[in-house]
Amino acid sequence: MSGTPRRWTLAQLAQDAASSAKAFRSDRLGNSDAWAAQYNAAHEKFSLLFEKLGNLGSGTLTDGQLADVYDARLGEALRYLAGPPVSDDDLRVIADVASLAPGVLKKRPDELRKVYEVIERIIDPFRFPWVASGASPTEQQRQTALTASAVLLAAQRLATERRHDGKEGQETRVKNYLRDMGFDEVPTAAIHTLVKGPQTMQFCAECQLGDRKADVVVRLHDTRLMAIECKVSNSATNSVKRLNNDAAVKADYWLKQFGTAQVVPAAMLSGVFKVLNLEQAQSRGLSLFWSHDLSKLTEFIESTR
Repeated sequence: MSGTPRRWTLAQLAQDAASSAKAFRSDRLGNSDAWAAQYNAAHEKFSLLFEKLGNLGSGTLTDGQLADVYDARLGEALRYLAGPPVSDDDLRVIADVASLAPGVLKKRPDELRKVYEVIERIIDPFRFPWVASGASPTEQQRQTALTASAVLLAAQRLATERRHDGKEGQETRVKNYLRDMGFDEVPTAAIHTLVKGPQTMQFCAECQLGDRKADVVVRLHDTRLMAIECKVSNSATNSVKRLNNDAAVKADYWLKQFGTAQVVPAAMLSGVFKVLNLEQAQSRGLSLFWSHDLSKLTEFIESTR
């Protein structure tokens, strides 16, 4: 039937999964520049924080010194003195303060003091062994603490960056590819009936399709809507969450809500996926495409003319 998404064989799924995993490994191995940039930025932050806090040595810090930490946008580095690091939300709740915004804390020295007192109580004794005794660190202790703290923060920042860039980058690639095919992006809209939303040769991003949000919604040439979920997975285990527990669940919903003749649920995949999970998702009505071979997306869209 013309305009029907292809259902891939087990062998084809295995081949695409292997190609995607290979591209993922190549990307990770070539990421040394990003790691160096994150480490250097984190090391600079902690060096400045140590300078402002007197190397966490003996002596009482003034309200002005503490306010200066937040004025210099070092609140994140301050949280990472804890063992383990504490989140913004957790620190705000534990310290029982209304806000951690620098402008607010500067006007409320009592709350700023409460925040620092929490950090003092949960400071990491392994990275900062001199704090408990009230002594000043040796140069070796200081450098070791700086390195360990920078590694800790850099690792978290890089992991967050990868998650953000993975999904956001994939959505961007899909949208740019659609533009190259002649589609125009239109503003996001809530789509509760299939006459709403993007029209001929249009697409929208982050659209509410029924009660579920789709990453990209495309109006196909035959008037159906194609809902594309962009999924990036860094492990076979993670692929269950990304694919089966999210994209396939949405596919079930959209097919029941709008009907198989009106909507085409799809997933654009990159990274590492287990072949069994791919097969299961496909059997639930989810059409599968890969970022390393976008030509198959073109092939399908053109088949709907």
